[in-house]
Amino acid sequence: MPSKLEQLRKVTTVVADTGDIEAIKRLKPHDATTNPSLLYKAAQLSQYQPLLKESINWAKNHPGSDQEQVDNCSDKLAILIGKEILDVVPGYISTEVDARLSFDTTATINRARRLIRLYEENDVKKDRVLIKIAATWEGIRAAEVLQQEGVNCNLTLVFSFEQALASAQAGGFLISPFVGRILDWHKKQSGRNSYPAHEDPGVLSVQEIYNHFKQHQYSTIVMGASFRNTEEIEQLAGCDRLTISPQLMDELNQSEKKLDTMLSKEIALAAPQNTENYRISENKFRWQMNENAMATEKLAEGIRNFTIDQIKLEKLMANFKG
Repeated sequence: MPSKLEQLRKVTTVVADTGDIEAIKRLKPHDATTNPSLLYKAAQLSQYQPLLKESINWAKNHPGSDQEQVDNCSDKLAILIGKEILDVVPGYISTEVDARLSFDTTATINRARRLIRLYEENDVKKDRVLIKIAATWEGIRAAEVLQQEGVNCNLTLVFSFEQALASAQAGGFLISPFVGRILDWHKKQSGRNSYPAHEDPGVLSVQEIYNHFKQHQYSTIVMGASFRNTEEIEQLAGCDRLTISPQLMDELNQSEKKLDTMLSKEIALAAPQNTENYRISENKFRWQMNENAMATEKLAEGIRNFTIDQIKLEKLMANFKG
């Protein structure tokens, strides 16, 4: 029997959650996702040192304030690594807007436009790029504008049904619910060491979102992310996309046990419609997020942690001696 990874590929588009080009070449995912944390790790790899040097030299030739030069260097490195990845994968690369702009709609739009422009200047068409934006209210509104301009967006750091629904109603191309981080929060709050995979709060969240989208004909792609173990992945087999670390892909590749399809449009349409398809207003979004301690805390934490790694990346570039 084929490995679980090969079985998964038949029902779900497999995406690499890494910036490591060698791992991507080996595992052959359809798409790849990056974020400041992954770019910071990638920038320390020997094969990316020439790209780091190119980014720094490029930024020096584009005058501006110190912060503008840092921003230029960061964006250039992101698209150079993204282009390297696109030479290997047949699908999309997700490239993230600076997390410090997560509550500024206009700045997010402008930064996203610049990323697309940089990709195009490096011979990458925008139809192969997903602009990754935190699913704050402001980020979702930015994605709405960008989608109307033909720029596809990946709304990331999704921890609640309301974030998912607001993103879909804004026309977002794809959402990334963070399975493992939801589990982390519930384990901490409950004092439990583990949950059975079929009771995993992160898994249940993605299943609810997926079923609702299929039942109400939202075209937004659901891509589970941030997995802690292969059992979570197996419970979401059949989801539109799953972005998986190389380590967990390797684990799936080492097992030849049967993988059951857990999600599909047919399964979703046969399931009870337990959630009302209401329209998300700003007031409702903010109130529901206020009522959801897990989503509020994990969204804020995610933005903070991406910012921390973005600053580490900037310091790495400033101290680069190559």
